[in-house]
Amino acid sequence: MKNLNILFSLRTYLLCCISINCLPSTAEVAATLSTSVGSSKMNILFIIVDDLRPELGVYGVKQVKSPNIDKLAQDGIFFQKAYSQAPICGASRISVLTGMYVHSTKIYGIALKKKEQLPHVDSLPMHLKKNGYNTVSVGKIYHHNDDDTQAWSKPPFIAINGSGYVTDEAKKLVTLNQKSNPSAGTKGPPTEAADVADYEHHDGSVARRAIDEIENLDRTVPFFLAVGFRKPHLPFTPPKKYWDMYNPSLISAASNPYFPDNFTKHTMNNYGELRNYYGMPRGRLEIDPDVAQHLKHGYYASVTFIDAQIGKILNALKVNGLEESTIVVVFGDHGYKLGEHNSWVKHTALEIDSRVPLIVKVPNYNPIIKSTRSIVELVDLYPTLLDLNALAQPEHLEGESFAPILKNPKLPFKRAALSVWVGKRYRYDVENQIVGYALQTDRYRYIEYQRTVTEQVVARELYDHYDDPTENYNVVQKINYKSTVSELSKIMKEKIDYPKKTL
Repeated sequence: MKNLNILFSLRTYLLCCISINCLPSTAEVAATLSTSVGSSKMNILFIIVDDLRPELGVYGVKQVKSPNIDKLAQDGIFFQKAYSQAPICGASRISVLTGMYVHSTKIYGIALKKKEQLPHVDSLPMHLKKNGYNTVSVGKIYHHNDDDTQAWSKPPFIAINGSGYVTDEAKKLVTLNQKSNPSAGTKGPPTEAADVADYEHHDGSVARRAIDEIENLDRTVPFFLAVGFRKPHLPFTPPKKYWDMYNPSLISAASNPYFPDNFTKHTMNNYGELRNYYGMPRGRLEIDPDVAQHLKHGYYASVTFIDAQIGKILNALKVNGLEESTIVVVFGDHGYKLGEHNSWVKHTALEIDSRVPLIVKVPNYNPIIKSTRSIVELVDLYPTLLDLNALAQPEHLEGESFAPILKNPKLPFKRAALSVWVGKRYRYDVENQIVGYALQTDRYRYIEYQRTVTEQVVARELYDHYDDPTENYNVVQKINYKSTVSELSKIMKEKIDYPKKTL
């Protein structure tokens, strides 16, 4: 199966080259065929970060302090065009860990569990466990703490439940918020800046446990250590010292705080996730500019806090002599909005809600070029990690290995990525369910909102990233894009109907 995947990737590459009247060099072909560093299994450090968008120094956002992630990217490869398969953590994580598209898993939100809907499907940790790996889960990997527990060699480590406030004042506001807003759950204030040590927070304790695992793992077998950080998910509660690293007056507001032109009734939402926090405006009242700046400050501080925890774990790998035998993967589970399109958090079919940072470092892979614009999807991580370790690929996998790109970042890969979103009002109403399918190519983002029962398209959007990279103008009705819409609609249908076919 591995060799078939390699040959299929090579065939795709050759066809692409022929289509643009060029031929691959001998070195490029050799790099494509060399997808494994050898027959021995490498360790895998698999770090997933909740709500992390490409708001990092290495992605060109210089006002964000992320030195550890930036260094990892310079030691490995970072993907400029990596996409989540759903703009919500539960569905996205199950897609990543099963290697299946969301429209195949039929898990669109956070309520359903992998163990209930897909008990017969071996997840990535389960497949690795069956192939001799010691599989360890630390922090938030699945949305539900009790999902897929049999895939781990020991019980998963869960640091806390709830939102994890540190101060008594914030905890009191949780109770107060619940009284006035029954749907608030454990939500209190949207921010907190306690002057405490890192380990007193959930993510600090996760990092400490991950380091302990690294120091005490059985060196006679390879390990798969999955580490899940909650921040920068709301509430933004990093220790005070991370807030103090930023001058809030220098944090710029979103450049496009308005709805896209010609948006549909399915395009935007009312960002209820943020509105449920204490003190946030209810109904459809807008966020005050000063509050928006404070929230963005909190997001940046949270990113820097997580970057520090990742740095500690990477240092533990090095100190314990595991750096040269461990694949490191760091990625966000989906995108995020910080005031763009007059909106917050995620839960739309726009690119900003599905584009994620993805950084991969493989021992002995040291390409001169450190970034790639090849389109990849998070569903590709499962087959890629197996490919790098010469492991058999389960038949259910719908992603494709991007291992060749890790040696040659110039190699083309997929023509398009697919993300799926079902809004809350439609999620459980099967008869009237409307699904937003978003197709991302190098130039366009094309969105169809379809009724699942009849496949009727009720609305469309098209954004031309050459002219409009931040998606402010829906041009789907413009006559000069008619043929483009027709072509993208065809590609989308093929990708939905034949998810295992490389497109």
